[in-house]
Amino acid sequence: MADPSSYRPKPGQIPDSPGVYRFRDEYRRVIYVGKAKSLRQRLSSYFQDLANLHPRTRTMVTTAASVEWTVVSTEVEALQLEYTWIKEYDPRFNVKYRDDKSYPYLAVTLNEEYPRVRVMRGAKKKGVRYFGPYGQAWAIRETVDLMLRVFPVRTCSAGVFKRSAQIGRPCLLGYIGKCSAPCVGRVSAEEHRELAEEFCDFMAGRTGAYIRRLEKSMQEAAEEMEYERAARLRDDIDALKRAMEKSAVVLADATDADLIALAEDELEAAVQIFHVRGGRVRGQRGWVTDKVENVDSAALVEHALQQLYGEESGDAVPKEVLVPALPDPVEPVQQWLTERRGSNVSLRIPQRGDKKDLMATVQRNAQQALALHKTKRASDLTTRSRALEEIAQALGLDSVPLRIECFDISHLQGDDVVASMVVFEDGLARKSEYRRFQIKTFEGQDDVRAMHEVIGRRFRRYLQEKQQTGEWDEETPAGEDMQPTAAGPTDGLSAGPTDGPTPASASAVASPDEDAPAATGPTDEEGRPKRFAYPPQLVVVDGGQPQVAAAQRALSELGIDDVAVCGLAKRLEEVWVPDEDDPVVLPRSSEGLYLLQRVRDEAHRFAIAYQRNKRGKRLKAGPLDSVPGLGESRRQALLKHFGSVKRLRAARIEDICEVPGIGRKTAETIAAALAGAAPAAPAVNTATGEIIEDDATPSAALSSERGQER
Repeated sequence: MADPSSYRPKPGQIPDSPGVYRFRDEYRRVIYVGKAKSLRQRLSSYFQDLANLHPRTRTMVTTAASVEWTVVSTEVEALQLEYTWIKEYDPRFNVKYRDDKSYPYLAVTLNEEYPRVRVMRGAKKKGVRYFGPYGQAWAIRETVDLMLRVFPVRTCSAGVFKRSAQIGRPCLLGYIGKCSAPCVGRVSAEEHRELAEEFCDFMAGRTGAYIRRLEKSMQEAAEEMEYERAARLRDDIDALKRAMEKSAVVLADATDADLIALAEDELEAAVQIFHVRGGRVRGQRGWVTDKVENVDSAALVEHALQQLYGEESGDAVPKEVLVPALPDPVEPVQQWLTERRGSNVSLRIPQRGDKKDLMATVQRNAQQALALHKTKRASDLTTRSRALEEIAQALGLDSVPLRIECFDISHLQGDDVVASMVVFEDGLARKSEYRRFQIKTFEGQDDVRAMHEVIGRRFRRYLQEKQQTGEWDEETPAGEDMQPTAAGPTDGLSAGPTDGPTPASASAVASPDEDAPAATGPTDEEGRPKRFAYPPQLVVVDGGQPQVAAAQRALSELGIDDVAVCGLAKRLEEVWVPDEDDPVVLPRSSEGLYLLQRVRDEAHRFAIAYQRNKRGKRLKAGPLDSVPGLGESRRQALLKHFGSVKRLRAARIEDICEVPGIGRKTAETIAAALAGAAPAAPAVNTATGEIIEDDATPSAALSSERGQER
């Protein structure tokens, strides 16, 4: 590890002008490239107290052994030079989007005498017109197949073209009318190039005028009673319309724009780009990158713009680029894009209308791409093994934590306080063993006390089940009875989703067989694994020192000393362990930290979902909900018959019995329940402020209730 002061430039050496700088390691390899409006101010920020630097920046400056810089005239030149050097040196500490060379494009080789339509990948060539990129090559071939009927451009390779010219006979496409057969002289080189240019114009979005011209020709042919030509033109129009339908209109003003959206977390970022030409989405691409340097959304956008347009020019750079955040400063980037296009380029954030709605769609795609990337990464056996080993090493565990349980507390300003427990075995989620808790011993907002209660209840159940199987000879510690009931949430504990596999004891991470039979463990009378029979090797709590101390205290009170505890604080992603004043800091690129974050985020998601569901049920509850044996259908029938709860409350038992499906015993139960329930407060229409009368229709009352819920 190098000391940054050993290679710090002397005062006055660094110029106060725009430029690009490079950090090199001891082997003279470039490890970071950056640009600055003022080299003196930017470089000075790297040579401060290491404790004040971001962990990623601290790692970079301690890895470097020297720094050098190049002065340029403007910030635009600095932007271009930075992009060139990043491409040339591939620095390890720069954000590098995984390149999109594999994305297929629809290409028209206008640099050839007889232009060819084909699928192309890789670096772009001069004189070739590109459309896309497309998600799959078959999507290009489907579009081309439809359009060749109208624009019979050559699609064959050079070898096939030369062979057909030698034998004087075209290929099959020439016989079926999907190629104009320039190889045998059916059309001249000029006529074929005109066809190719019309093909490019149509793909570029200039579709309306061409279709109108075809429709006019079709009508003229019909008037002249040339019905075969008219039918041919009709089929051509249908083919073009089907090709157009493959990319639906999203912007009505025939906009040419690229929309860029981000989805990011502490360690990674996903970028999605939609290419809109002529108001239609013509292509889509995306990248995922590790955030090896400390960057915000604006810097990520700037890196994405460099990646997208660093080697583009002309129409490949659209008139409008819509982004979620503007680079700081934005003027050099906008000027750089303008120079690459050759005309003005608008770089802005959409604020309203169709463009903002489309940006939301791009954002959802970015979030899904990041989630998919994380899922693929989490499913890798080697990666999971390394993550568990890193956690064991960082926390000083005797063995890797094959089973991890994470707990989180959720509430809304102290109301509807709930907790969640999620389970990860071998680094993968076990959704069948997720559990939800209601806080029972107190009311109000106290996350530390709630965490102590939940940990105690979970492990008290574990000890009770061990005692029932004879594995635990001591008496169960005193406390509440936690036996599960069919009611689920009513006893403060409910089972989680049942879409996961049957709980199994932890298997070795190194085992490649994910579907191996579960090891034998404690089971109930029907042979199913008990809910809390398996102890974790590691308990993770969402929080810092106070929550960790509460969890450890709950375990100590129960006499459990073989379960490790740690907490993950969200602000700085620090790992806290009991009885330690300083946190354990895992590297930001650590697979162990990534796994702990996944576990913590899943517990948070599960707790939030339960808390919202519980709060929603409480807000929607009415006096009829507490009547035992009265389902939704009969409640609706009662309200429809009487018109309101007020009229139902005043009705006689005989009147209630007149409702279909309501017997006398049920009617007596309903009357008793309504008599004991306090009248509800008058409903208020939140849109107008008007008080809704009690005898209003059920739909009006429901509308008011929904308004309050928002």
